[in-house]
Amino acid sequence: MADVEVKKKKKSKSDVAEDMDGDYIIKPTSVIPKLDTSKWPLLLKNYDRLNVRTGHYTPIPSGSAPLKRSLKDYLAAGYINLDKPANPSSHEVVAWVKRILRVQKTGHSGTLDPKVTGCLIVCIDRTTRLVKSQQGAGKEYVGILRLHNAIESKDKLAQAIEMLTGALFQRPPLISAVKRQLRVRTIYESKLLEFDQEKNLAVFWISCEAGTYVRTLCVHLGLILGVGGHMQELRRVRSGIQSENEDLVTMHDVLDAQWVFDNTKDESYLRKVVKPLEKLLTGHKRLVIKDSAVNAICYGAKLMLPGILRYESGIDMNDDIVMMTTKGEAIAVGIALMSTATIATCDHGVVAKIKRVIMDRDTYPRKWGLGPKALEKKKMIASGLLDKYGKPTENTPKDWKSYKSVNQTKNEDIVAEEVKVEKDNAVTSVKRKHVSSDEEEGKVKKEKKKKKKSISSDQIEIKEEVQSEHEEVNKEKKKKKKKKSKRENEEE
Repeated sequence: MADVEVKKKKKSKSDVAEDMDGDYIIKPTSVIPKLDTSKWPLLLKNYDRLNVRTGHYTPIPSGSAPLKRSLKDYLAAGYINLDKPANPSSHEVVAWVKRILRVQKTGHSGTLDPKVTGCLIVCIDRTTRLVKSQQGAGKEYVGILRLHNAIESKDKLAQAIEMLTGALFQRPPLISAVKRQLRVRTIYESKLLEFDQEKNLAVFWISCEAGTYVRTLCVHLGLILGVGGHMQELRRVRSGIQSENEDLVTMHDVLDAQWVFDNTKDESYLRKVVKPLEKLLTGHKRLVIKDSAVNAICYGAKLMLPGILRYESGIDMNDDIVMMTTKGEAIAVGIALMSTATIATCDHGVVAKIKRVIMDRDTYPRKWGLGPKALEKKKMIASGLLDKYGKPTENTPKDWKSYKSVNQTKNEDIVAEEVKVEKDNAVTSVKRKHVSSDEEEGKVKKEKKKKKKSISSDQIEIKEEVQSEHEEVNKEKKKKKKKKSKRENEEE
């Protein structure tokens, strides 16, 4: 019996850990349990290393862990790290995936030219909201350069490749997917991997900014070496956070996975091919949010400090962050307005503003407008004591008119602050006037002198104009007199 009781006690301390290991769900606790979360999936990895703001919240039985979604939801919130074949364009490949998987929307992480192969992240349905951030992410390529003539040595080529790093001017090639105008693109790093001096072929690797044309880079290398050159072949090795060594699949895999599901109802192959969108956000700093605040963020509310459960170390102002639920679902991508130190020391304020909401609205229930005043307001609107917008009317009781909502008090505070600022500005301007009165008197005298000079010059100009007008009138009179005298002589 004693052994059984000891086992029960042990279980009561570690039941949270066991439940989490089974379902990967964070449960509310007053004591923080010791967990090994290094093997937890996606955004929940190393969850125990996050800073704890509070462990108290009300779990809501909505949503689900990314890996436990139903197949329909799993596909709608998934992406494919596709090995693009040579010859078809990126748009064609994306259209084929859409047709094969029978989904509503697809998008890709950056155009690859038809002859180029390698990583192309194909986003499905809800994941298309992350397309813009994936298109702007860094890329890595391995390419083959063909030189038009022999060069002195391999070192000279390596030197030329190293020279073309940093910010470079580029004009896209004649056949390209963008407008041909001069632009700047950054090459972070480049290496020469191999060089065949007999065939004048070189294999190189570069890490660069999105939108870099490697074809143009190869032409520039040929110009630097003085022999000319062009790109023979190109493969994208990494796009954003995904590389060719992680879950890379071919078009045949996509087709076979869908066929297996249609004919045998086996989801495992399709779940291997399609990965949840949370995997794209594992590089972002994380903020874990209470279930009751999730839907408000989906409707566009700013993330306030009381809604945070845990937060990551090393967050700085204007860093990209991901807001996640306790089940590990991504809610939105945002920009941090508080650093880790500020979050730890403050008890109110805006933590982050939303950049892009990923989760659909009403996945979690609404949990705002449930306070006593809000419920009273709803009743008054229903009974006609307030209009449909909640504003007072003739029938509104006096008690309610004296009540001020949070928004009204905020607006009044803002107005009061503006008035204070105006007063301060007025006071400072008066002080400045007293301090600089002597200077202003000097300036006024100078301005008067200038005005006098300008007036005198204007008067002189006016006199000259009047004189010139008189002279012109006199000339015209003289001409008329001469004409008259001529006529009279002719008549005589």
